[in-house]
Amino acid sequence: MSTLTQAINPATARLKNHVSLQQTIRNSFTMAWRGLLKIKRTPEQLLDVTLQPILFTVMFSAIFGGAIAGSVEQYLPYMLPGILVQTVITTSVVTGVQLREDMDKGVFDRFKSLPIARIAPLAGALLADTLRYAIGTTLTFATGFVMGYRAAGGVGNVILAGLLVVVCSWAVSWIFAFFGVIARTAASVQGISFLVLFPLTFLSNAYVRPESMPPFLEAFVNVNPLSFLISGLRDLTNDGVFSSNAWFALIGAAAIVLVFAPLTVRAYMRKA
Repeated sequence: MSTLTQAINPATARLKNHVSLQQTIRNSFTMAWRGLLKIKRTPEQLLDVTLQPILFTVMFSAIFGGAIAGSVEQYLPYMLPGILVQTVITTSVVTGVQLREDMDKGVFDRFKSLPIARIAPLAGALLADTLRYAIGTTLTFATGFVMGYRAAGGVGNVILAGLLVVVCSWAVSWIFAFFGVIARTAASVQGISFLVLFPLTFLSNAYVRPESMPPFLEAFVNVNPLSFLISGLRDLTNDGVFSSNAWFALIGAAAIVLVFAPLTVRAYMRKA
């Protein structure tokens, strides 16, 4: 470390210790804007939330629609909320991967020399990724509409369902942000994250009814947190009801934030 850096860092640390809440919020939104600019310059970062919803909706409805529900049109009201959750929740892995990449490249080391809130780069990354969730949600519903899906619950409840899945995905992103801070490489973050997500998404009620499964799988599916979220989305889009499933999904999201936000912030602050 150079003499100049040694002289700057103590002064910068003192400034960061006196950053107000208003300044912290402003810095966080500035970092979120940085994340959006990265997407603008490298739009291929959006390939997962632009192609995956279209591909999965068409593919899974064509494969399972006739066998499970008799036709694609009859299967879409059941399947689409499952596809939506799988797509958007999977997208939240990117938060941890990109966070680890920025830390590995030394980008966060540069932020240390700036008179900004220490938490701002982390908060900004989490905020910026909500755009990805919104894009994935919109394209999933749009693809379903093109294929003949009509939400009996009405447009307002479709929007509410979209907000619900974005909020829950933002909560889940705290888990992967934690992995991003503590893991050694971006590849390990991705590996760990998908090892967690794949059983949760496929061993849920996303594609088939739990009662059609073996008893031990049915028992797991019925307590799977993603099953509550998927059922809550179905209740909103198909029946126009904000049911207990949706409330359980929100309570689960709040619990995730309460547990993983402090863990992530504490681990991040040690390195910031």
